[in-house]
Amino acid sequence: PETNFVNIGERTNVTGSPRFSKLILEGDYETALSVARQQVENGAQLIDVNMDEGMLDSEAAMVRFLNLIASEPDIARVPVVIDSSKWSVIEAGLHCVQGKSVVNSISMKEGEAKFIEQARLVRRYGAAVIVMAFDEKGQADNYERRLEICSRAYRILTEQAGFPPQDIIFDPNILTVGTGLEEHANYAVDFIEATRWIKQNLTGARVSGGVSNISFSFRGNNTVREAMHSAFLYHAIKAGLDMGIVNAGQLAVYDEIPKDLLELVEDVLLNRRADATERLVTFAETIKQKDKTEIVADEWRSATLEERLSHALVKGITDFVEADTEEARQKLGRPISVIEGPLMDGMNVVGDLFGAGKMFLPQVVKSARVMKKAVAWLQPFMEAEKNADTKPQGKILLATVKGDVHDIGKNIVGVVLACNNYEVIDMGVMVSADKILAEAKARNVDIIGLSGLITPSLEEMQHVAKEMQRQGFTTPLLIGGATTSRVHTAVKIAHHYEPPVVHVLDASRAVPVVGQLISDEHRANFAIQNSLQQTKDREAHEASRVQRKMLTLEQARANATPIDWATTDLAAPAFTGLRVLNDFPLAELVPFIDWSPFFHAWELAGVYPRILDDAVVGEQARKLFADAQTLLNEIVEKKLLTARGVYGFWPANSVGDDIELYSDASRSSVITTFHTLRQQIEKRAGQHNQALSDFIAPRETNRLDSLGAFAVTAGIGVEALCAKYEAAHDDYNSIMVKALADRLAEAFAECLHQKARADWGYGANEKLTMEQLIKENYRGIRPAPGYPAQPDHTEKRALFELLQAEKNVGIALTESFAMWPASSVSGMYFANADSQYFALGKIERDQVEDYARRKGMELSVMERWLAPNLNYEP
Repeated sequence: PETNFVNIGERTNVTGSPRFSKLILEGDYETALSVARQQVENGAQLIDVNMDEGMLDSEAAMVRFLNLIASEPDIARVPVVIDSSKWSVIEAGLHCVQGKSVVNSISMKEGEAKFIEQARLVRRYGAAVIVMAFDEKGQADNYERRLEICSRAYRILTEQAGFPPQDIIFDPNILTVGTGLEEHANYAVDFIEATRWIKQNLTGARVSGGVSNISFSFRGNNTVREAMHSAFLYHAIKAGLDMGIVNAGQLAVYDEIPKDLLELVEDVLLNRRADATERLVTFAETIKQKDKTEIVADEWRSATLEERLSHALVKGITDFVEADTEEARQKLGRPISVIEGPLMDGMNVVGDLFGAGKMFLPQVVKSARVMKKAVAWLQPFMEAEKNADTKPQGKILLATVKGDVHDIGKNIVGVVLACNNYEVIDMGVMVSADKILAEAKARNVDIIGLSGLITPSLEEMQHVAKEMQRQGFTTPLLIGGATTSRVHTAVKIAHHYEPPVVHVLDASRAVPVVGQLISDEHRANFAIQNSLQQTKDREAHEASRVQRKMLTLEQARANATPIDWATTDLAAPAFTGLRVLNDFPLAELVPFIDWSPFFHAWELAGVYPRILDDAVVGEQARKLFADAQTLLNEIVEKKLLTARGVYGFWPANSVGDDIELYSDASRSSVITTFHTLRQQIEKRAGQHNQALSDFIAPRETNRLDSLGAFAVTAGIGVEALCAKYEAAHDDYNSIMVKALADRLAEAFAECLHQKARADWGYGANEKLTMEQLIKENYRGIRPAPGYPAQPDHTEKRALFELLQAEKNVGIALTESFAMWPASSVSGMYFANADSQYFALGKIERDQVEDYARRKGMELSVMERWLAPNLNYEP
């Protein structure tokens, strides 16, 4: 259902990254953390952390860095590969990580006994393990030795160490080619063929490798190295390579490697001729790395009609589409012939280029705009013929589930599917199961796709699946959205519905998944493979749950964050109560925009501003950014959107794991109580089981503390503006409006937090750059219900009542506690200098029972709201 290849980020490795090594040696862990964040933003699905440096206390460095990662949700969402040649460092790392990790690596070079001992210890921590092709005789450097060592290690691990095959990852040694030595010439071929053999013969095992090793002889020439990495990965992945340690932001697109360079590179990699290395070296000396710029010309207007339409679709040019479409109608005679002929031919080119990684999502959405304008031109002629049958490949129904208002991702998927000749029935947002299934029956759809952004949507998706089973549906079900995952789909949704339930990661995955589910030839095999993968995911999930070491709630509370309340500074805010900001100037928000998530919404991986110069996506990122600036300027100048906000401060104290807010300093009247949750996963010595209440002075200290709260929106006017663009068949700008409104809302939250810190007194003299603000290099935090530190969305009820958010700024809560308008942000302000973000992780029944009692809610109801965090089956 998804691409099998997993990128392991390599830049958090002191032995392989001079910059990272320098940062760690200088003790600049904060900047070092940004290296990890950049790897994740560039597409790394795991990050390899190595602290093996002679001048370092490697154990201490590993522990410190992993603890920092754990406190950063945007990094902690991907697993860590604990990489060291020292077993003590690996073990120290295993103590720190939460959830599934990977150990890199163990081998048989010290004999079977040591190998088994280390494997059993790794297994006890619930980690997967990378096994090097290395034994008592040394490193495997040919095909036969790779097979000999890997098959022996597999047998020992599965039969003697109790290792599940899916947690075994072999590294059969990617060794350097292009050295000029004859004995090195077949290294790449041997690795690729060994990978193929492992996947065919060692059931369940995975294969990985350090990709940059292959090109080491060409260090200093990034153009050649990136081409070698891409070409090697292309062939190795076809042979079954599951993952690789790569620089996720520096990979050439295989089909975009110049043909002459690709031939030379593959001659070396595949050992196709004796003089391959000499020829590549000669070529490498002539390469000058420079940006490629597209020459814009109108020469295409002199091409044939079919070529002009195809060019307009691929390039997203709307200027001539109506004239060319009319010319095609007159030439072909019938409007339907234009759609099924040159227009679909052009869209097929778009689909092929996108599927091959040669086009990016913003381009595809622009192509859809051209197609819609062409079809709109033809519509009156088709109605006159009373024949609008365009023979789509299939009907796909898409809906954001009940209680959820977020639809950017769903809309993008719909556009991409429509580009591939599927009829898309988009039911919008907040759609109930009854309406979804009634429409699916009435329209006889081939596939149903559900989307959701907030965690309560996960339960609603389960409800839809159960209803589909109860009503006897046989339609495949697609699951997508930011909170969804392949594992959650397998564990919580798929078993409720017998036909295929498939998790779709993003728009680029949607087309191949839908294509296989629609195909009579491929559907059955796809369903089998999907089911097998979900069985593996459920087994792995259960194994990790069993391995997790948990504390009782009492033990966790005993390990709360220690703060010296007798001496800690408790800043007093300038006022108590609410302040409302009506029609806040949009121009003041623009400098606070964090642009990186904007590019992510369009499925362009990278960090702003570096993404604008990225070798792969830079050109499209620059075009997208220019379009965004044009529309943003229009929105600001014409006041097409309205921003409103409310914030305030109240006297507060913590009472156990709760936070009481008072009407005044006398503390005689409690106006509301916020309930917090505490981490229960057992921590390494020196780490603490945190709750947000830890950062507010306890009532028994007799020191009065304060808590702030806020709610902002930049979404007023979004629906009307999007409707205008959609009426003009312009999905591109409709999606752009929502993406920009989201950025403005987040910018408003950042801007208002800066103002709140000044009002609180401790932030009045801040002089932070925008980059420092985005990195949150300031005192205090602004967590929110529904996020990692407090995943319970029901806490928004008290927050919104406190702020009178609907009355003051027009933000309402749905039944699932999603905010409407969707481009809204809310949360709380903590001023304590020791406050920090953290992820709650899994919790036990004793805490859920206590939490439900404190909130006055039924246990079963509370369990539904906290379902993703439960370490037990309700």
